[in-house]
Amino acid sequence: MRARRRAGAVGAVAAATALMTAACSGAGGGGGGGGGEDGGGQSIDVIMVNNPQMEDLQALTEEHFTAETGIDVNFTVLPENDVRDRIAQDFAAQAGQFDVATISAYEVPFFSTNEWLASLDDYIAEDAEFDQDDILPPIAEGLTGEDGSVYAEPFYGESSFLMYRTDVFEQAGLTMPENPTWDEVAQLAAQVDGVQPGMKGICLRGLPGWGQVFAPLTTVVNTFGGTWWDEDWNTQVTSPEFTEATQFYVDLVTQHGEPGAAQAGFTECLNSFTQGGTAMWYDATSAAGSVEAEGSPVAGKVGYAPAPVRETESSGWLYSWAFGVQQASDAKDAAWEFISWASSQEYEELVGEQLGWPQVPAGKRASTYENPDYQQSAGPFWEATEAAISAAQPTDPGVQPRPAPGIQFVAIPEFADVGTRCSEFVSSAIAGQMTVPEALAQCEPIAQTVTERYQNQ
Repeated sequence: MRARRRAGAVGAVAAATALMTAACSGAGGGGGGGGGEDGGGQSIDVIMVNNPQMEDLQALTEEHFTAETGIDVNFTVLPENDVRDRIAQDFAAQAGQFDVATISAYEVPFFSTNEWLASLDDYIAEDAEFDQDDILPPIAEGLTGEDGSVYAEPFYGESSFLMYRTDVFEQAGLTMPENPTWDEVAQLAAQVDGVQPGMKGICLRGLPGWGQVFAPLTTVVNTFGGTWWDEDWNTQVTSPEFTEATQFYVDLVTQHGEPGAAQAGFTECLNSFTQGGTAMWYDATSAAGSVEAEGSPVAGKVGYAPAPVRETESSGWLYSWAFGVQQASDAKDAAWEFISWASSQEYEELVGEQLGWPQVPAGKRASTYENPDYQQSAGPFWEATEAAISAAQPTDPGVQPRPAPGIQFVAIPEFADVGTRCSEFVSSAIAGQMTVPEALAQCEPIAQTVTERYQNQ
């Protein structure tokens, strides 16, 4: 069940055209170029997602990076859907407003194909202290272009797993299976729903966005035997397997999920779970650092189980938030200085000492998992995280051959648009505004545009 070679330049050019159109009509900001001279010192402009690990980075940069290098860092920090749009617009236009951006294994293939990203190979070769060989192979592979060059360095890597309140399960007399199935999770969600006042059974993303609701939902589709497209690019979103998986997900979150699920993304689920609003949460392994952080109300009360399955042996996704340099940047050297610091073992040690080892942006370096300080402090989850990343199978995530790799996404340029547009209908189904079959019927012609494009190549 090997995936075919990922779709390349034809799809990327088509996506670039769409992104350029969006850039002309989308919200702008700031004007001006990227990094350069700012008063007496150099500066760079960095745009990144507003996840907790990035907020830690923003807080630590001035004192520990700028003070040492003299490079000022101007941050733009936005929610996930917004940051993806802004990055796509700026990089597609090569406007140069941002020198550095948080991207991922999804963007690297076609961003690099279209020469929107600067290769980091020369910097890596000249910076032995960075230690590229320490980057976990599954993460490094996803940030390497088809030409073999490295185009981004990971800030943190992740898979997905199931988090659950051990104290609540004990109170209810329940035990989490060692390798749970989704059917078992649904039964457990019903049993823990209401065990504590105001507590629901599980939090699942319902917010529109290909990287929001469709990140966890696509892993459910995979393990239920579904896929977005078969190996010949035939659309499968209205297939029995895709429909069953989506219906299961919608039923679970509407019956036993968080209030306002249709507008809940990663951040909302993190808040719900840590504040006692939900007893379980299926999401990114990187969330554990915030769950176990000093001051978290649930620290020490959480267990971690593999991503639930049905027809497959594993179902966890593989992802990394990484930093790439825009080709149009005129401050590439300063950009590498920042990236090599943010992605370094040195930065992880700084976070461990300043903020606590559970908050280290892990999932990217082998040395992290060999660090006794990290092992001791991240004891509840570090082994589960490492195992989940190692078990992820981006080229074989389901029960049938795929036309392109990817677990929680399909690694083609068009997927961001297809997934986001389709997610609006799924979120509407979660909100009770339409049925699941109606939602997927609306998605069918959107996915069909990809079928027509690739079958006609």
